[in-house]
Amino acid sequence: MGPKQQLSRIMRPDDANIVGNVHGGTILKMIEEAGCIIGTRHCNTQPGDRCAAQLARVERTDFLYPMFIGEVAHVSAEITYASKHSVEVQVHVMSENILTGATKMTNRAALWYVPFSLEDVDNVTEVPPIKYASPGQEEEGKKRYEAQKMERLETKERNGELLMPVSAPDRTTKEPYTVGFSQSSLIHLVGPSDCTLHGFVHGGVTMKLMDEVAGIVAARHCKTNIVTASVDAINFHRKIMKGCVVTVSGRATFASNKSMEIEVFVDADPLIEAEKGKYRAVTAFFTYISLDKQGKPLSIPPMKLEGDGEQRRFEDGKMRYLQNKAKRLADKERQQ
Repeated sequence: MGPKQQLSRIMRPDDANIVGNVHGGTILKMIEEAGCIIGTRHCNTQPGDRCAAQLARVERTDFLYPMFIGEVAHVSAEITYASKHSVEVQVHVMSENILTGATKMTNRAALWYVPFSLEDVDNVTEVPPIKYASPGQEEEGKKRYEAQKMERLETKERNGELLMPVSAPDRTTKEPYTVGFSQSSLIHLVGPSDCTLHGFVHGGVTMKLMDEVAGIVAARHCKTNIVTASVDAINFHRKIMKGCVVTVSGRATFASNKSMEIEVFVDADPLIEAEKGKYRAVTAFFTYISLDKQGKPLSIPPMKLEGDGEQRRFEDGKMRYLQNKAKRLADKERQQ
């Protein structure tokens, strides 16, 4: 298989919520940092233009166990497939309790990167080939590549139209448990520390902001300790440049007895080149669970739906929930 990259970091209070659970966004940011390092390093192993790997997509990511303040997160990344213009990086995250030595696998993720030339930011450079342990491994990688390419095109078409950002929550006229009561957004000015060598936002920075907004929506709905359970595939449709103002919006779409789904979208507004206009850059669905003081799952309060749009989004969310549940059961049976 391809080269490997490891990152380790102790989890500090500002990485976690008030109960000590590390934010999903903190982990997503570390995963993306490891992927970006290994992707950029590999894409510069041959002569020619120097380039930087830019995140294009993150496959569905499950948070298997929560991580806590004081634990060490160990992130290991490996390049598992290379097409002509993209690389697949697979990442594993382990938590280590440094007091007891106990370790747990908390996440697995697959990310796709595209290398852009540092000379010409619109020029995608060629990816050096990698050595596969067997022809079968290359074949499996190619199948994953084709599948994600197809899905990226589909979501791009679906999210092409610019939706209005979610307005501020209306807790004066809206009842608790409605979409309008919990919906939230935050505004962030993209600075140099958020960006890659090109001056584009790191995918991990965007994902951390998305998780923050989704977490606020979930907490406003449940009024309990909430943690990220999973994130559906995240597609980065367009790059966000330094100096843009980003609006990250979240709204509840579906709730089962034990989990709730939140749709998050990121709109970018260039301040300097304002004539380019506002555009939708990223979209994804985050799933949260609610926990009691002992860390046991609590029931999610049912959503109060208003209007056809909310009803339609709820039905779509229910379909995704049932599909993911069926897939999890099938995976479990296969492992047994």
